[in-house]
Amino acid sequence: MRMPLLSLPLLAFAPLPVPALAQDQGGHDMPQAEEPLQPSDDPHAGHAMPAPAGATEPPPTDPHAGHSMPADAQPVEPAAAMDHSAMDHGAMGHGDMDTAASPGPEFETPPPPEAGSGPPRAADAIWGAEAMAASRAELQRTHGDFAVFWFQSDRLEVQSREGTDGYLWDLQGYYGGPTSRFWFKSEGEGAFGQRVEDAEVQALYSRAISPFWDLQAGVRQDVAGRDTTHGVLGIQGLAPYLYEIDAALFVSHRGDVTARIEAELDQRITQRLILQPRAEVNLSAQDVPLLGLGSGIDKAELGIRLRYEIIREFAPYIGVEQSWRVGGSADYARAAGEDPSVTSYVAGIRFWF
Repeated sequence: MRMPLLSLPLLAFAPLPVPALAQDQGGHDMPQAEEPLQPSDDPHAGHAMPAPAGATEPPPTDPHAGHSMPADAQPVEPAAAMDHSAMDHGAMGHGDMDTAASPGPEFETPPPPEAGSGPPRAADAIWGAEAMAASRAELQRTHGDFAVFWFQSDRLEVQSREGTDGYLWDLQGYYGGPTSRFWFKSEGEGAFGQRVEDAEVQALYSRAISPFWDLQAGVRQDVAGRDTTHGVLGIQGLAPYLYEIDAALFVSHRGDVTARIEAELDQRITQRLILQPRAEVNLSAQDVPLLGLGSGIDKAELGIRLRYEIIREFAPYIGVEQSWRVGGSADYARAAGEDPSVTSYVAGIRFWF
């Protein structure tokens, strides 16, 4: 059914129902209306109207005009709305930001006072010493107390020098555990086409006396030159700054007392290239004409070798070495037609297994 066209304009003047204003209006706290609000008689209430021409500027419009405020409501000051001084930052978790991620050693639980106060072999009190002896021996054996064989050719080289070229060997090794070992050593040198000048073999018992140091005792037999047997007392180990030291005192069956001190240092240039300075000093407590030794310093050697480790166990090297016979030993050398000062250019192989 169609509505007459003349009745449509009349609908514009019909009163419309206004919904309840239960929501917050423009950020202001409004009380819940008990009943629906009726529209104001003034349709322009709460709206700013432009001033007529020539009229003075009206006062600023109250933004809360047209809103019902409770009687006890207080105006909110902007500064009081965000008062950070009254806020509990610890409750918000800001205090945790200054705490390190790891508590550090000062927060770790200390060991109890009774830690380490028990008997060193507490299992013996439960199972008995005899029952635990086999297990303890097996534990020691599997944690390092077992025999090991090691052999090294520290110097195996040819020497080019004025006159007749020569050769030299310096071998050593051991068999045993970490604190007690059997050591064997051999040194010798000579000239090509001639008899071996010096050669010796040592058999030593070695006992660890401190970390990196062994005390050695045994015998030395000279197998070239004069047949001589010596008692040996020495010390061998690693000194501070990684100096390898081998020092020994020799007492021959004739009562002659001599000594030898060797020191060398590995200077690693790269992972495979190593420079090794080396020094050796031989001393004698008395003149020994039979062996061509003068009292004091008998012989001093100073050399440097550069080796390249193809693998850790095998390294060829080249170098130069200077040796001097000193004092009475130099006189014995000249009497035998030898030069007391010799410079040698060396090439050799160092290996171990």
